[in-house]
Amino acid sequence: MHAFDVLGDPVRRRLLELLATGEQPAGALTETVRREFGISQPAVSQHLRVLRDHGFTTVRAEGTRRLYAVDPGPLREIDAWLAGFRRFWTPPLAALGTELARGRRERRLREDDPDDERTHR
Repeated sequence: MHAFDVLGDPVRRRLLELLATGEQPAGALTETVRREFGISQPAVSQHLRVLRDHGFTTVRAEGTRRLYAVDPGPLREIDAWLAGFRRFWTPPLAALGTELARGRRERRLREDDPDDERTHR
């Protein structure tokens, strides 16, 4: 299964989003996903297994609990693949950032200018 096939499923993407904040017990992951997606505990376990089997997560035992964490390896591979496409969105996003900064600066200057009629509306 290709990395994009693994991440193509919204449940698995959500599990990774939850794990992006740090290591979490399987029970907490299961409860959140069951509540949000309305799927069974065995179905969540299956999604966790797919993530683990394809290297996206690690799991360690702590007593009776299983703690899951993100393994960044496959995500780095996806990031490397996406690098060839960044040119399509990086310049427009940079331009947007410039325009937003320009608008904030102009608003600040207007607010500081007591003679500007637009500040008295």
